[in-house]
Amino acid sequence: MDHQTALNQYIEATNTHNFDNVEKLLHENVVYWFTNKSCTTLEEVRAFFETAWDTIKEEVYAAKDVQWIAVDEHTATCLYTFNYEGYMNGEFISGSGRATNVFVKEEGKWKLIHEHLSR
Repeated sequence: MDHQTALNQYIEATNTHNFDNVEKLLHENVVYWFTNKSCTTLEEVRAFFETAWDTIKEEVYAAKDVQWIAVDEHTATCLYTFNYEGYMNGEFISGSGRATNVFVKEEGKWKLIHEHLSR
């Protein structure tokens, strides 16, 4: 698997709405920076994801205009525009923002170690 496949698998896992699928792709020291919260443990990340999935039903998350700005044999960093859509309180909603993802290669597998999302 290369770094681009790792990003695609991460997006696909996110859209399953099952954090166990997402966690398999995360580094044990993952750090997330969201617009209104930072998560520095897997437990905090799980709680954030599960709350978001509970708030926005049937959410579909997508990455567009992905740019890999730094890649070597052990790390890969990308920027992209994220889009989401789903149902909140029975109403269809959608939105977008900016994202930065940093992957590290560990034991031959790419793992997400940092994600920064902002609207």
